[in-house]
Amino acid sequence: MARTQIVEQAEKIAGTDPSRIQWRPAGEQLRTLLDQWKEAQRSGPRLDRPSEEALWKRFSHARTTFDRERRHFFAELETRNASAKSAKAALVEEAERLRTSTDWGATAGAYRDLMAQWKASGRASRSDDDALWARFRAAQDAFFAARDAASAATDTEFRANLEVKEALLTEAEALLPIADLNAAKATLRSIQDRWESAGKVPRGDVQRVEGRLRAVETAIRDADQAQWRRTNPETRARAEGAAAQLEQAIAGLEADLAAAEAKGDARKIADARAALDARRAWLEQVQRAAADARG
Repeated sequence: MARTQIVEQAEKIAGTDPSRIQWRPAGEQLRTLLDQWKEAQRSGPRLDRPSEEALWKRFSHARTTFDRERRHFFAELETRNASAKSAKAALVEEAERLRTSTDWGATAGAYRDLMAQWKASGRASRSDDDALWARFRAAQDAFFAARDAASAATDTEFRANLEVKEALLTEAEALLPIADLNAAKATLRSIQDRWESAGKVPRGDVQRVEGRLRAVETAIRDADQAQWRRTNPETRARAEGAAAQLEQAIAGLEADLAAAEAKGDARKIADARAALDARRAWLEQVQRAAADARG
């Protein structure tokens, strides 16, 4: 029957999960079903009174359920929108307060935090969201435009400092390879003092120029440490003590070789010569180390 189908369609709409329903099309569909019900009453087959009343009661209940759920949904939506509007209005006020800050680093971080909070605040109504976002974006843009202008002015000022440091780098890099360590250390100290006095350079050049100076500093420091190790009294004393022990051992081995040769003992002669060769080679290395330690 036509009216039974109408009722079943209405009940299906009313039974849809409120979180999934599209309220405007569903409302239009229910109004169409009501028109179809009225048309069926006028021109369709007549029903006995109890059947018609039972079907109408089901149809009316479906429409009432739909209207109740729709009111509930939009009431909750309005509450959420109001909450989001309030939260975003507070964020806009904070963004506008920070707009004139010149604490560039901290304020840029604060704007990042405000943006994260904005995204987490949910949606207000479209008109409220658009108006609040326009204010938030305007404040944010004003701050970053001022920061960029200040950075550009600072970079212009620092460009002259960069020229001074570039000249100092040319002077520092001319110290390599190191010919006179003491002179190189004295010149580097002078360069470092003038480097500090030159002031800051543009941000984009900081790592490059600092890296070039550090390379020279590292080379001179490594050369200084190598010289210290060579001239360390403890190192020299150990080398000289080892040399004395080796000389004593060599004298003993020479006596052993002479005795073996006197007896004509080929095996002992070979062993003594091998031991002597090894000790003499070792002594040569130790004597070279001791000479280096003496400078």
